[in-house]
Amino acid sequence: MTNTVDIAPIGLLSGKVVFITGASRGIGAAAARLFAAEGAAVVLAARSTEALQKIVTEIRAEGGVADAVTLDLADRASIRAAVDRVEELHGRLDGAFNNGAAIQQPGPLDTTSDEDIDQQFAVNFRSHWTAMTAEAALMRRNGGGAIVNTSSIGSRRANPALPAYGAMKRALNSITETAAVSWGRDGIRVNGITPGGTATEMMKAWEADTPGIIERVTAAIPLGRMAEPHETAQVAAWLLSDRASMVTGAIVPVDGGAGA
Repeated sequence: MTNTVDIAPIGLLSGKVVFITGASRGIGAAAARLFAAEGAAVVLAARSTEALQKIVTEIRAEGGVADAVTLDLADRASIRAAVDRVEELHGRLDGAFNNGAAIQQPGPLDTTSDEDIDQQFAVNFRSHWTAMTAEAALMRRNGGGAIVNTSSIGSRRANPALPAYGAMKRALNSITETAAVSWGRDGIRVNGITPGGTATEMMKAWEADTPGIIERVTAAIPLGRMAEPHETAQVAAWLLSDRASMVTGAIVPVDGGAGA
């Protein structure tokens, strides 16, 4: 089975200021490195400032432009403050990759706790609403921009193992489409991606709770393997770039064919 290939940067995001949430690990960390390599000035946000600083140092050592801001996606004021920090650093915002998420405790619908539902709502749905609104306000000052939200293959169908997670991700698809229609005349494009099985820490955590899940997920992927985080980041990079200038309101599968 064909494996991943290294792709040389082409300046896809040259001159753009891009804000990334959930940037300390997984898809977000891969996006931070990729977007910087593609020419963007990146502002990385997550709860773990120490992890962010390592990535910032790495990007700067390669000649890129990067800064870090501490962010708690469950706290609306923290989200708005992080976007304000982007304005302080760069005076504008061209792209935003709202990628941060929380996994729920796996289990059936009727045993999902109220606390889990509340966290899923706060982090996997409300945080994106808050972030998009703040991001769009900053983007409008310079004629527009592009936003990409990370949803999940689990938003596209019944999700018995992760019911609250799947429900909030499906709701995220809805506000992604609504934002695209609402803000199109402002020059703001809004799209979503729905990754399938991806080799991230979140997947490892699910495997720890549900041994064998990685094998089952992989077996359902026509390409025969899980995605690497940088492959998913490549799709987000394209959607944030001017190459995708006529793409908005799309929910793009990045799942190796698992949802087909």
